[in-house]
Amino acid sequence: MRQLARFAISVRADDFVLHLEDDAGETIDFAASPEQLDAVIDALDEMLSENEEEFLGAPNAGQGPPRQT
Repeated sequence: MRQLARFAISVRADDFVLHLEDDAGETIDFAASPEQLDAVIDALDEMLSENEEEFLGAPNAGQGPPRQT
């Protein structure tokens, strides 16, 4: 599996371009609509929130109280 080394996001007229670079220097570009980019952001936020203690070492590190659902 490739390891993500860097990423960047560019704005185009009607969408965004995600530039993903692996540790070997190979870059892959993906066009994404604003809705797709928003869905990626929400998914990452949810995943990090659910696994915060494992990834960051402390529950709700640097955040306010947990969200109620």
